Amino acid sequence: MNNQYGYMRVAAAVPRVHIADARRNAEGALKIMQDAFNEGVEIVVMPELSLVGYTCGDMVLQKKLLSDSERALAWLMAETADIPTIGIVGLPVVFADRLYNCAAIFGQGQLWGIVPKSYIPNYGEFSELRWWVSGYSIKERTIRYAGQECCFGSDLMFDLHGVEFGVEICEDMWVPVPPSSMQAVQGAKLLFNLSASPESVRKHDYLISLIAEQSSRTMAAYIYASSGHGESSSDLVFAGNAVIAELGTVLNVSERFVRNDRMVISDIDIEYISTRRTARNTFYYPDAPEMRVVEIDVDEICHHGDLRRHIEPIYFVPENKEARDAHCREVFAIQSAGLAQRLEHTGCKNAVIGISGGLDSTLALLAVCDTFDLLGLDRNGIIGVTMPGFGTTDRTYNNALTMVRELGCTLKEISIKEACEQHFKDIGLPIEERSVAYENSQARERTQILMDVANMCGGMVIGTGDMSELALGWATYNGDQMSMYGINSSVPKTLVKFMVDWYAQNRAGDSLRKVLLDVVDTPVSPELLPADGNTIVQKTEDVVGPYDLHDFFLYCTLRRRYAPAKIFMLATLAFDGVYDRPTILKWLKVFFSRFFSQQFKRSAMPDGPKVGAVGLSPRGDLHMPSDAESRAWLHEVEEIERELELEALK
Repeated sequence: MNNQYGYMRVAAAVPRVHIADARRNAEGALKIMQDAFNEGVEIVVMPELSLVGYTCGDMVLQKKLLSDSERALAWLMAETADIPTIGIVGLPVVFADRLYNCAAIFGQGQLWGIVPKSYIPNYGEFSELRWWVSGYSIKERTIRYAGQECCFGSDLMFDLHGVEFGVEICEDMWVPVPPSSMQAVQGAKLLFNLSASPESVRKHDYLISLIAEQSSRTMAAYIYASSGHGESSSDLVFAGNAVIAELGTVLNVSERFVRNDRMVISDIDIEYISTRRTARNTFYYPDAPEMRVVEIDVDEICHHGDLRRHIEPIYFVPENKEARDAHCREVFAIQSAGLAQRLEHTGCKNAVIGISGGLDSTLALLAVCDTFDLLGLDRNGIIGVTMPGFGTTDRTYNNALTMVRELGCTLKEISIKEACEQHFKDIGLPIEERSVAYENSQARERTQILMDVANMCGGMVIGTGDMSELALGWATYNGDQMSMYGINSSVPKTLVKFMVDWYAQNRAGDSLRKVLLDVVDTPVSPELLPADGNTIVQKTEDVVGPYDLHDFFLYCTLRRRYAPAKIFMLATLAFDGVYDRPTILKWLKVFFSRFFSQQFKRSAMPDGPKVGAVGLSPRGDLHMPSDAESRAWLHEVEEIERELELEALK
């Protein structure tokens, strides 16, 4: 395992099988083992009965084949004595005059254990009870096999350099309570399956979903290898599936129906698996059977420095278009359902929302429109208030007006300039002094207007601030930080942008679409400093940093609970060619500084619907004291800074 960042490299391999030729199959397994080692793989699994062929039928009862299989494993172990990669192969094993379908776990010349198949299918195309006995009840036993003494039984798990893993065989995964479920609650973070699952139309999709689901339910990685080229096709066809899933996400899938060996490789985030389990207090099963854990003593494998998994730069937005479209539809539905409940409960028939012509207020307005449609209310009850100030540009002003009109809402325009100028005089603030008070007083004036307009019409003020702004504290306390319902409060800025774009492309007419797309292209700005003509001079990302980086940091910190060093490493991979390492580190430091110091604003945030896996509500996802110290996190960032400085000097 890469101890610094907590990854372990695993592989699922499908070698060509030669029916009833154990030695040739062992030679194929040897090549797989060598290739896996060269790739830095720590554990590789091969298909069910991979040393003899799943479809060898009654030949498995032949003494010759049983002896050949045992000798083949002994030869394979001898040939891999200098390879620390752990191999898992399938073979028939006789124990106490009964025949078992087994998985042998070996590495660096040592046979570490043999696990028998627990569930023997005898339905449809399967007639396995003709040959095999269930190993379910085999516990606390040992066996002498291939010249070595080792543990034998269904109660086995294995510990490789502090990471426990379990093994099950084919049908074991398809039963109501798979052995892997028990292995997981007893500590196994890696679950391997040797399989020989024949193909049928649409079965592959179901198989992938089953593997993903089992990895999710067990909070583990599931590594699956199924038979392919070389198996008999007398009645069945085997496509050769190799799949790796982690916590419900499929990391790698092999090509099917190919006639050569194949292997898929992924780095499993052991640290994240452990973190997820720790955070889930229901991850236990009080009646889980006790397991024997075999500690595997082999050399550690040094990785080549690369990370064999895809790192998404924008965690909050699915990369696949179909998934992204579905995601946007569902977020709108959640926002609308949440606000609808609140309006019904309070008896409000009107909603008041400040419209700036920016991304956040646009998304909020669209969600409020959906809510009114859901409740069967007239959109005239949505009062869009545009409040031009010192920094308002014609671009955002006109976009705000057009949106409200196109959506059929009520438009109200109230300039804040005179009120703010009077306020500056009242508090003795020179108007030419562009201080924090100068900016924040505008946000508070706008909030006061919205609250009072809501009081006048018996309506509810809908907050527009997003989760990214909440994380960074980029909101004026008791200004735009305050509302009666924060409809965007768990929508990160990167997702806000995609949702507005999605609405424009899928639900807007020509006029509205044009405006929405221009909103998407408009630089994010609070527009509190006087504009230079029609040019936005105050760009939020110039001050706090790029939102795509901050959303990446936010997800890694709250959802995955990574330390700063790991977040930095992953960000350099995810944003390679977009941001250099000093830039990433600069904004990572800003993120932790602001995230900790601005908790007091989040502690007072209004209600709002949670839409994703990450939330900042003090009543829900984030129970964090307002005076928590950032020192330890910033110290780790500063250590990385020093390392980069030393690198630059070399």
